[in-house]
Amino acid sequence: MGKKIAALVTDLFEDVEYTDPVNAFQEAGHQITAIEKEAGKTVKGKKGQATVQIDKSIDDVNPSDFDALLLPGGFSPDQLRADERFVNFTKAFMDEKKPVFAICHGPQLLITAKTLEGRTATGYTSIKVDMEYAGANYKDEEVVVCQNQLVTSRTPDDLPAFNRESLKLLK
Repeated sequence: MGKKIAALVTDLFEDVEYTDPVNAFQEAGHQITAIEKEAGKTVKGKKGQATVQIDKSIDDVNPSDFDALLLPGGFSPDQLRADERFVNFTKAFMDEKKPVFAICHGPQLLITAKTLEGRTATGYTSIKVDMEYAGANYKDEEVVVCQNQLVTSRTPDDLPAFNRESLKLLK
């Protein structure tokens, strides 16, 4: 039985950091729900290659409806973290020790949710210091798995490792 994965995404996400994991998850039989402020709208990737139809509004979802959380990078996480509904949604997954998959700038939501304290993680080089200030033990590695719950990667180049480790946690 596939798992239900929430994906927090809005305009200017890093195209392949959404499409690549989503394809891998769907191929493995998991179900993805794209969540933004408004259901039914279409958001565009910053490279203009990918568009995502939003399935649900953040107001119509509950973290308890999902088994895992995907946080793609690009400018999307920085926009979403300005809205406490997305921050609280993210925090719930970390607090409940459900799998969280964050790549590139995705950890910005984890920083704002104050959930990186004592965690080992990675992310895009420009947010390294922010992650360290948030209490993370930052590792410059293609994929970091922390406490069998949090999977983080740095850039689209790391997607094969990111997908592999994320899929392991969904088994």
